[in-house]
Amino acid sequence: MVNVTDHELVPDHELLDDPERVEEVLTEYNISKTDLPRIKRTDPALPDDAEPGDVVKITRESRTTDQAIVYRLVIS
Repeated sequence: MVNVTDHELVPDHELLDDPERVEEVLTEYNISKTDLPRIKRTDPALPDDAEPGDVVKITRESRTTDQAIVYRLVIS
């Protein structure tokens, strides 16, 4: 079976384990956790240890800014 996370077109997905780090992100954007865009737990690009309620940092390559960072809330 193919591991999609190894594909060059799949951006890096990093689980934010530290609650303080999640709070920093929410404070920076002045939002609550439920305001984040959502990503399903069944998404094959997610880390195996991601659980509903976790926040994932996705780092994509960008033509204009070199890297684009977005955050998603894991849902079931």
